[in-house]
Amino acid sequence: MSAARPLAALRILAAIAALPLLLTACGYGSESTDDDERAEVAADAEKLSADEVKIGYFPNLTHATALVGVQEGLLQKELGGTRIKASTFNAGPSEIEALNAGSLDIGWIGPSPSINGYTKSNGKNLRIISGSASGGVKLVVNPDRIKSPDDLKGKKIATPQLGNTQDVAFLHWIAEKGWKVDAQSGKGDVSVVRTDNKITPDAYKSGSIDGAWVPEPTASKLVTEGAKVLLDEADLWPDKKFVITNIIVSQKFLEEHPDVVEAVLRGSVRTNEWINANPQKAKASANAALEKLAGKALPAEVIDPAWESITFLDDPLAATLDSQAEHAVQAGLLEKPRLKGIYDLAPLNKVLEADGRGAVDDAGLGVE
Repeated sequence: MSAARPLAALRILAAIAALPLLLTACGYGSESTDDDERAEVAADAEKLSADEVKIGYFPNLTHATALVGVQEGLLQKELGGTRIKASTFNAGPSEIEALNAGSLDIGWIGPSPSINGYTKSNGKNLRIISGSASGGVKLVVNPDRIKSPDDLKGKKIATPQLGNTQDVAFLHWIAEKGWKVDAQSGKGDVSVVRTDNKITPDAYKSGSIDGAWVPEPTASKLVTEGAKVLLDEADLWPDKKFVITNIIVSQKFLEEHPDVVEAVLRGSVRTNEWINANPQKAKASANAALEKLAGKALPAEVIDPAWESITFLDDPLAATLDSQAEHAVQAGLLEKPRLKGIYDLAPLNKVLEADGRGAVDDAGLGVE
């Protein structure tokens, strides 16, 4: 072998070794997928102040506003010649990381990562600009082992991730029962087992967990494996509404491209209107988007009950986010946050008022 060939091999190995670092620097890595999905636009469509807007969301039903809005072209229609570049994420922290790195401009995300991202940056990296969905979270259990809520004591219950929205909700519910659990380890009167939603059904089938406090469609997947819905989290909230998905934006992007942000919000509002007016078509559209992203559509026995439990709306339900933050503080997962300024609902209210609809409230947490 010539001297040049080992040298070339070493260069290839060095490039491979550097690849994870490059991916991480871009704010992606294993927790996200750059779909390289850029919507087609008409050649004569007029651009807004940016050539492109980078949006992110999860391949989850609770993010169906984004799934359907992209799938049906409703978001792109409002953006004209400004092209959408879409990426999907599997976890909130990686989406916040992408926003911080500038590889994402606008994202659909849950309340807990929104709060964490805002507080850890001292209020400098993001704003919540709209709501998107409420509900879609259930406590499902093995009916042979758990007949009532009191039977959870001594059992193993999964949540998706330490400190995520469902984890906080379950820890708060446990505390309300008067039971004790160490928030970090999950050990106590109930064992809280942090388990990725993708493997929770297998964990349930193997008997390693007795149930789970999880979002849809994981809850309905567990039901198809014989689990029973013991509690719908919506029943614990006033008017049975609580925020499960927000829309966030980079403060830098909001300042530099307010017209693009407003167009995305118009697209989101139009999409929610279409979803609520055409629920069956919207469900099919969301499932088609999931099939494209995950390679497999959800069966009817999963998507039908899951879809019914989610409400798509523009109101961010700001008071419920404030309550969720307080629940995280009480659980010992978050220091008392200063959330004043986390919302900027002026662009959304401008869109709503143009439609003859009333403004939504920021619960006193709006930008000063």
